[in-house]
Amino acid sequence: MEQFLVEMRDIDKSFPGVKALNQVNFSLKPGEVHVLLGENGAGKSTLMKILSGAYEPTNGEITVRGQTYKQLTPKLSQQLGISIIYQELSVISELSVQENIFLGRLLTCNKLGMTVVDKARMNQETEKLLTDIGLKCTPQTRVGYLRISEKQMVEIAKAVAFNADVIIMDEPTSSLTEEEIAQLFGIIRRLKAAGKGIIYISHKLKEIKTIGDRVTVLKDGEYVGTHNVKDVTIDDLVTMMVGRELQSKYHATSHDRATLGEVVLEVSNLTRKDGYVKDINFKLHKGEILGFSGLVASGRTETMEAIYGAVPISSGELRLNGKQLRIRNTYDALKHGIALVTENRRETGFFHNFSIRRNLSLAKQLKDSKGGGLYGLVSGAQERKISAEQVRAMQIKCATIEQSITELSGGNQQKVILGKWLAAGSKVIIFDEPTKGIDVGTKSEIYKLMRMLCEQGVGVIVVSSELPELLAVCDRILVYYEGRINGEYTIDDATEEKLVYSATVPREDA
Repeated sequence: MEQFLVEMRDIDKSFPGVKALNQVNFSLKPGEVHVLLGENGAGKSTLMKILSGAYEPTNGEITVRGQTYKQLTPKLSQQLGISIIYQELSVISELSVQENIFLGRLLTCNKLGMTVVDKARMNQETEKLLTDIGLKCTPQTRVGYLRISEKQMVEIAKAVAFNADVIIMDEPTSSLTEEEIAQLFGIIRRLKAAGKGIIYISHKLKEIKTIGDRVTVLKDGEYVGTHNVKDVTIDDLVTMMVGRELQSKYHATSHDRATLGEVVLEVSNLTRKDGYVKDINFKLHKGEILGFSGLVASGRTETMEAIYGAVPISSGELRLNGKQLRIRNTYDALKHGIALVTENRRETGFFHNFSIRRNLSLAKQLKDSKGGGLYGLVSGAQERKISAEQVRAMQIKCATIEQSITELSGGNQQKVILGKWLAAGSKVIIFDEPTKGIDVGTKSEIYKLMRMLCEQGVGVIVVSSELPELLAVCDRILVYYEGRINGEYTIDDATEEKLVYSATVPREDA
């Protein structure tokens, strides 16, 4: 009988109104790299949080070295030799490398009848770990001084120091250079040789063929299948990730490029100072909805933040209706007529302590103000007029415009955010994940509004992780891979398979 380090059987996980996992199976053998694959939102991280004890499964069971559990806790998971390295690093920048590695489990010794911290032994073990993983720093180096890739190596050192038998790596190469990736793969091979099991989550399909032994694919929270990596092609994996349910209720109107209107927004050689996006070039025409696809942190949202003035750029040029813009901050963007409907509407989309009236009228009043928004009169009558117009136009369901925006549904909050930008006369509206957490009926209304704006000459950009949404509403789609545009498709040519491929496999000329 085949021995497994871990078996997860018939795992279900439900959140209020959402079934995140449905009858999912997964297993891990000693000395193997088992790749967990799927699109954004497929359920990979949820499954691993159940294994690490962060989430409790709704149904199912977990077997670790022959012992079966209904659920794990973080402490029990750690005791069972399971360690997880999250994509969002959990190192503490204010502490040294050594302190991070031994945080919560300091080594001790007995001196003069007292238990004291054994600094010499911790220093010795840290030096050995750093040598093993190839990280060139001292145990006393403060983690805050390290590059992101070096912090990633510290996380790996922590997992090795715990003597974990099961190590979960969530997008471990997302911030590593090619040289560092080769170094990481060397570490993984040594861990395999020692009988450790590695669960490897990645969207970089070429990596999977290099380092993986088996691959399990999830789609929309459901188990698709498990295969030996050597028996499947990259195209096979893309097809498994995407599936064949490609039909959508909404359909974009296809436009011939020759019939498109003049250029509304032109972005040339845009590069952010922090390097998250590099040398971005595109044109947005009147009469089209331009979509942006790609994995999380691939550069889609990061580009929009730069265009909107939320982060500084090191080089590049923006032109709006042929006029060169100088956007130093978000107020400049507002003045020039560029609007951003953010992904996280609850944190960055509206003011919680303001009424619907105030939220709807604020952008226009700021745009009309002087001195960087510091000078300008607030007219209650104008606020009521603006907000009443937008409530009617956007069909916002509310008792009164004096109602707190927090009392509205998510869909109506999104309508308020869009209404404030329309009231300000925005010329380009960027939608970042516009229908996240919104019901199907409201989605339909927002899609219709996008098309209406487009037909009125407003430039419309849509950033979305939902491929059916992009295929439904956009006329042209650009795909990002690691901070650069890696593919471009008209709606007639675009398919989910092509979008996933461009998001996960770099171009030959890149």
